[in-house]
Amino acid sequence: MMKTKQVQHSADDAAESIPAQGLRLGGARSIVHVPMLQDEQLVGALVIYRQEVRPFIDKQIELLKNFAAQAVIAIENARLLNELRESLQQQTATADVLKIISRSTFDLTSVLQTLVESAARLCDADCATVTRQRDGRLVRAEAYGYSPEFLERLRSLPVELGRGSAMGRALLEGKVIQIADALADPEYTLTEVRNLGGYRTMLGVPMLREGVPIGVLTLTRLQVCPFTDKQIELVATFAAQAVIAIENARLLNELRERTDQIEAQSKQLANLNRQLEQRVADQVGEIERMSRLRRFLPPQVADLIVASGSEKQLESHRREITALFCDLRGFTGFSESADPEDVIALLRDYHAAIGKIIVKYSGTLERYAGDGVMVVFNDPVPVENPALQAVLMALDLRQAIGALTENWRRWGHDIGFGIGIAHGYATLGTIGFEGRFDYAAIGTVSNVASRLCDEAKSGQILITPRVLTTIGDAVTVEPIGEFELKGIRRPLAAHNVLALKSAS
Repeated sequence: MMKTKQVQHSADDAAESIPAQGLRLGGARSIVHVPMLQDEQLVGALVIYRQEVRPFIDKQIELLKNFAAQAVIAIENARLLNELRESLQQQTATADVLKIISRSTFDLTSVLQTLVESAARLCDADCATVTRQRDGRLVRAEAYGYSPEFLERLRSLPVELGRGSAMGRALLEGKVIQIADALADPEYTLTEVRNLGGYRTMLGVPMLREGVPIGVLTLTRLQVCPFTDKQIELVATFAAQAVIAIENARLLNELRERTDQIEAQSKQLANLNRQLEQRVADQVGEIERMSRLRRFLPPQVADLIVASGSEKQLESHRREITALFCDLRGFTGFSESADPEDVIALLRDYHAAIGKIIVKYSGTLERYAGDGVMVVFNDPVPVENPALQAVLMALDLRQAIGALTENWRRWGHDIGFGIGIAHGYATLGTIGFEGRFDYAAIGTVSNVASRLCDEAKSGQILITPRVLTTIGDAVTVEPIGEFELKGIRRPLAAHNVLALKSAS
């Protein structure tokens, strides 16, 4: 990891050719090393291990990487705070003027203004000014002793590196410059400013950061009176303190920016966590809804209800529907005599065949009990001409189950298949309890379909007169007669659907 600066994950450290002896003493087996990088430089590592062979998953490693990144930020913040603390200690350890600065707030302008005024007074200068960087360029900033008119004129001039002024020479050479008499200095060129200010002796002390001038502290006297070595040394101390103050301000700004960034990231992370929790909850709810709906609805119907965001269609309501009931003939006797494994296998084939057809014709599975199946049409999603849709599905079922019954007969099972279809009004909705809901159609129409199915002989599709009226002449039928159905007060005429009429 020291060379690659990449995450290293050892599923079993005991199997490595070069084991980590320190971790081996701790009984480590599965180990993760996560590098802590600052500007692509390795500043540490986050290492965790397990005393059993149980590799860490990707999510856990990703979490460790986040922890390592946060640790780097914390270390960097501590470093910045330590640098700031050391700078403050240096300031408070100086002479009285430095105590004034140390008591100041970290308002750079106030600190430099105090420093300029103190330097001028302690060094018996008439005027003083600080030239420093602001917005990427050098400007004449804080000043003391100059008239407003002089400062306005002085600040209107560009700051130039050169020998034409004490400030320019200090910036150019990066060392202390003293001009004993500006009037007698042949290289001094700011004669207009000199005459306006009336100064004679000048002192320019560069403000150095890592040997590079970032500004100049300039003192002037109206009389020709050179500054002493002790005064120059004191001004150099002030210049160094000015650099510290500027650096402190820079570090504080960076610290504030980084703190603001961390706070913003923390808020963003918290917001993302809330969004993720909500998304997971929504997805779990969606999965639960889909699972519940798919138990009795075709996939396309379940998808439609979920997409609408509402299950109002499943609340109790009354609607005109077509009900289809089908079951096997001879199944009871077969199940009593056959092995349970054979019964389960037969039902599996039977349900698989009819399940695909129910979905194909947009039917809603209302009941699934052994060999008996009830399907409703036109609810919860409307179906155009539900009676015809039910009859078409019945014809398809007869053909599919007919193929199965032929196969069952070859195995010695005499099993047939009958269907009953009725059309009318029913009350529909979910029934049951939490964890087990079903969709039910309650009403005479369901009973009639079930009773007709009981009366149907193998291969017959019995329909009520209302179904026949609704589907018109779409199919060929034959009258079967009237039936006395249990629970139905009057005899009911029924017809057997023979085939779908071909379009001519």
